[in-house]
This record gives sequence, structure tokens and C-alpha cells, in this order.
Amino acid sequence: MSKIAIIGAGSIIFCKTLLNDLLSTPALKGFTYTLMGPTMWKLEKQKEYADQLIEKNNLDAKIFCTTDRREALKNAKYVILMFQIGGTAAYRYDYEIPMKYGVDQCIGDSMGPGGVFRCLRSAPVIMGIGKDIKELCPDAYVLNYVNPMGAVCTVAGCATDMKMVGLCHGVQTTLDLIAGYTNVAKNEIDYLCAGINHMDWFLKLEKDGEDLYPLLRENMEKPEYYKNEKVRGEVMRQCGYFMTESTGHLSEYLPWFRKNQEVLDLYCDEPDFGGASGAYYKYSVMVAEKFAKTDVLSIESGELEPRSKEYCSYIIEALETGRPFKFSGNVRNNGFITNLPYDATVEVPIYADREGLHPFTIGDLPIQLAAMNQSNLTVQGLAAEAAIHGDPELAFWAIAMDPLTSSVLSLKDVRKMVSEMFEAEMEWLPQFAGKKLKEVPQIIIPEGTTPVPVPTDPALAINSRFGKLGE
Repeated sequence: MSKIAIIGAGSIIFCKTLLNDLLSTPALKGFTYTLMGPTMWKLEKQKEYADQLIEKNNLDAKIFCTTDRREALKNAKYVILMFQIGGTAAYRYDYEIPMKYGVDQCIGDSMGPGGVFRCLRSAPVIMGIGKDIKELCPDAYVLNYVNPMGAVCTVAGCATDMKMVGLCHGVQTTLDLIAGYTNVAKNEIDYLCAGINHMDWFLKLEKDGEDLYPLLRENMEKPEYYKNEKVRGEVMRQCGYFMTESTGHLSEYLPWFRKNQEVLDLYCDEPDFGGASGAYYKYSVMVAEKFAKTDVLSIESGELEPRSKEYCSYIIEALETGRPFKFSGNVRNNGFITNLPYDATVEVPIYADREGLHPFTIGDLPIQLAAMNQSNLTVQGLAAEAAIHGDPELAFWAIAMDPLTSSVLSLKDVRKMVSEMFEAEMEWLPQFAGKKLKEVPQIIIPEGTTPVPVPTDPALAINSRFGKLGE
């Protein structure tokens, strides 16, 4: 009996969605699902939900629970990752400490100080899973939903041998929007999307060979459309291309939309993921409090729901049956996008079939799109290296190079903020044990200080007898 290991299966909403998808897939008849996480009662609730689906729909599947990761991974054919190290307790520090310094994050799970520290917390677990998989199920496909997607996949690519692909739903949900904004059915849109996770660009949008971009751009000039998409609408107006994440997400990834109150009021004044401060942290706290008081899985009907937009079950189905499935996935670049770094994580179209996963080669992105992607890849690369090697200075530089943070803070204040975050979150950062970010005190220049003469090369000195240099 083939086995799927779900690591982080206590995620009530997301694990429920994927279990429904997987159990609704006929090609997975006879599979065993091992749910793993640190809290047994959460796993047992998921098992109760899944067992109800199995019994009511007469499905051939088995569900097991364990808090032992190695037991879950042993002989697994597929591994699904969906954990969040530190939960809302760590997330609180990710949001509140930067906010104290004026770094206002809406989401804080992929870029910015919050995204970097989430990577630092996740990396030891990712590397441990990689080591276990190499021993216990070396041929397993690993489907990753852990954020920050780009940095986590980079950690896996640099420090493990896992056959990992990172999955998101940004492309699917954005296509729904584009279909609505152009009044064209989603299944009639021919598109090409490539870039990086949460900044994936629609390079082509067509219906029956006709370019849909003129209509999309025309509508985005209308206030009733622009109001919904202030940041990515503005980015498209300036660079020519629409991308895959909400205003709240994209406002954090670029330096122009959250750096002061004026631009926040202009571009990020819509509620929740329209740009509100701490929107996702506050939502996560609300969900955690709600589910602590309400057993939402106990009121499920046991009916299978239609499969969701998540790619996971469709990819596994394609690998099992050989029927090709095309999706957007995050993989090590290896030249798929030729003007982004070779060792970075990129999001490109991929075909899955019985032979494996086959990423598309895109070539060069338009240079302005590559530049925006590169600003994020620099942060992700530094964060991954910091996480792998437990180097607090590289963690500092990851955050110092972050587009939002660098638009708000001096290096001195970035260092102070990062030191405070390390102090608050050290319990989740074992690779940094016994290490501290170095102190770089501010130099005070006493009033009346006379500067030393500036050293010059005599050969380059300007000599008034010969006129100005270069004449």
C-alpha cells in the first residue's frame, strides 16, 4: 500500500482541504495517509474527519497519526510539508517588533523581517526532514507549502537532496481575477506565467490568439477596477505586466508602497489583504482563538467536496497515472529563467507525468521584471545562507537588503531591530544558539572636530596650472 506522509498535519483548515482533495482522487485508491505533527489531539481530529469521509463514501484508504517524524516518513512515496515553526507566538514577534521600528508589514510571511525570521525558524526542520528522507524514503517526491516559499525551497536546494517542488495558489486565484476583469472564461485564457513565488508575471494573456492585455490595462485605468488592485494594478501600469499576488503581499516586496504614511494612505488603505497593517497576523490569531473554542471538524457532514484549486492532488495523480498535468511550481532555477541566478528558486510552468516533473525553460524575463524579482532573490539567498549556517550577520544583511526595510530604516536601526528579534525568538532558532549579532556602535563626532586631510593620488590631483582634470 503506497503511503503519503503529511508533515504539519495539525493545520486544521489547510490539511482538511488537502485530505478532501486526495481522498477525492480515484487514482489514489488504496493509499495510506500518515498525519504527523507535534500535537496528537489535533492529528486525531483530522483523522476523525478523514475517517468519516472514508466510511461515508466507501473509500479504500487508511489514516494513521504519529508525532514521530521518522515513523511518518518511513517508506513514504510522497511527502507533503505544511508546518509553521513557532506558530502565532513567533509570528507575533515577526510583526510587532518591526512595527515598533516603523517597518509596517501586511503579511510578513515571505519577505521583510517576518519572512526572514520565518525562514530561519523553518530551516533546521527542513534540513532534518531532508536527512530523514535520504535515509527512509530517498525516492519520495516532496510537495512543499511551507512559507517563505522561495527561501525555504532555496534552503532545501542548497542543503538537502530532496526532490522538492514548492506549491502556491497565486496563479490559480489570479487567473480567476483576470477572467473577471476581462470577461473571458478562465478555461479560455491561454497564458504563460514565470518569475518567483509571490511575484510571478503573466508574460502572455490571450484568448484564441488575441492579446487580452489591452483590455486588462484599459480596465485597470478605471477607478472601480483600480480600487481592488492598487499596488499590483499600479505596478502593471508602470511595468506592463500583471503578477500573482494581492496588494497586501506585493506592497511588502517592493520599496514604494509602505515606506511612509502618505503612500500607505494612497495604495494600502483597503481592509485586510488590501494592505492593512498586520492583516495576516491578526487573521491567524483570530483563527487560532476560534478553533481553540470550536471543534469545526466535528460538524463536517462527511460528504466529499469538489477538489480545490490546490495543485497537490493533481500532481500526485499525474505521477501515478501518467496523465500530464501542467502547473506553476517552485524549483531551483538551473537556467530555466536565464537572467535570474542559477541557484535561486524560481516559479515556472512544470509538467508532471509518470516520468517525473519537467520544468519549462523560459529564457530571459523582461529586464524590469527580472530586476524586481532579483531584489527579492537577494534577500532570499542571504536568508537561506544565514539559516543553513546559523550566521546572524547574514541574517542582518538579508533584512538590511529587504526592499521595504531598507526604504524605512538606517543600518544602525536595522541592526538594533534584528538583535531584538533574535533575543525574542531564540527558542525556535537552535542553529544560532550561543551566537549574537555583533554590536556596531554609532560614532559620535564632537563639535568642532577637524577632519584629517583626505588622502589623494598626486597623479590625479587637479593642478590649477593645467586647468580642470580632463581638459
